[in-house]
Amino acid sequence: MLSSLFLLGLISIAMALAPPLTVQYQFQTVISDNVKVPVVLGVMSRCPDAILCESVFNRVLQRAGEKVDISLLFIAKPNASEPLYGVTCMHGQEECAGNVQELCAAKYHPTSQWWSFVQCQNFQGRDDIGTPETALNCAKAAGIDWENGEAGQCAGKDGRGTEGIQLLQQSANDSIAAGIQTSCTIIINGRQVCIRDGTWYNCEGGHLPADFIRQINEEYDRLNKAD
Repeated sequence: MLSSLFLLGLISIAMALAPPLTVQYQFQTVISDNVKVPVVLGVMSRCPDAILCESVFNRVLQRAGEKVDISLLFIAKPNASEPLYGVTCMHGQEECAGNVQELCAAKYHPTSQWWSFVQCQNFQGRDDIGTPETALNCAKAAGIDWENGEAGQCAGKDGRGTEGIQLLQQSANDSIAAGIQTSCTIIINGRQVCIRDGTWYNCEGGHLPADFIRQINEEYDRLNKAD
């Protein structure tokens, strides 16, 4: 009995003197320090090629989403005489509204939510993108409080919120600065890698989900290569 108590005492002392376990903390730190690969899709919300492009990247994100920082740049022509948006959208003012809604969702919500919002809008069909009903229904599906939250206030009831319009104008200017002229243009880590416009072209690395995943993995490894 005494020997058993002595042994337990030694074990207790050893545990007290041992350094605390930090495996979980170290793992989280490593993950948070890793640099994600910036991926930009130059799109128009009602463009059939953009919808197809986003469906392809939905599959990419399912397999490599933890390595990607994805964003959308919207193609529109700055137009000071356009009374509502200050830009001209190729597929009409409804597309401008859809652009605004998606930009506001992206500003105020994490990728998992705003990307679900975009996919839902696409699923409804291009003619319904930009309508108040589609925005509200897709926000609910994505877990976004559209009626009372910041994203809905940003977009406004009809996709004409002041903040949302400013975001659209900035996005249009940014797409011009990035040299994006065609929807859908895919840029991975600052390099244009593919265009979808009726067909796929300028896609040296391929245009299938597996091709984009490979390119993302290569860029991720390069960005996070140990010195």
